[in-house]
Amino acid sequence: MKNIKNIIFDLGGVLIDWNPEYVYLEVFEGDRKKMQWFLDEICTMDWNENQDAGYSLQQATEDRVQMFPQYEEWIRMYYGRWEEMLGGAIKDTVVILNRLLKNPDYRVIALTNWSAETFPVALERYEFLHRFEGIVVSGAEKMRKPFPEIYQLTLDRYEFKAEDSLFIDDNKRNVEAASKMGITTILFKSPDDLNAELEKIGIKH
Repeated sequence: MKNIKNIIFDLGGVLIDWNPEYVYLEVFEGDRKKMQWFLDEICTMDWNENQDAGYSLQQATEDRVQMFPQYEEWIRMYYGRWEEMLGGAIKDTVVILNRLLKNPDYRVIALTNWSAETFPVALERYEFLHRFEGIVVSGAEKMRKPFPEIYQLTLDRYEFKAEDSLFIDDNKRNVEAASKMGITTILFKSPDDLNAELEKIGIKH
């Protein structure tokens, strides 16, 4: 059993359902193969993550249009219809979060790869985000996971020790990076799996 005092949640994929598919499956009239090609080759996750590190959405869009002018309409939809990519809260994880927030044994914050330009939309839409002690937003910090600097900034800002902290994320790369810094980690797969993993570590919730 570990003596965990601090719990750090990722947001997208753990507490919030976000998926470009909600826009592009409609755009490509249900042609999943064509949609996947577009997201793998044109508006890629690597490209989107650059905006998570603070790059301007408008400039990123113009850069991509210049590279692929034949796909301009689809490229402009990525941030033009970004709000439609937001699904609901992942309710069963929010239940877990709320239980942890009520437990005085733990300090609970969030660390998210998210553009500073779009994060206010999430703050307005998801009430539970206001319950965290704090949220580190990559776009506001001009750095992102899985680079060690953002984990160190998070630990320093809230005066957390790595060995007392738990990090929960659905991205294996991000989890591995936190683990290398001495932070206990859980790779999120589902709310039920998270419950089981928390029990294994000895987290009371």
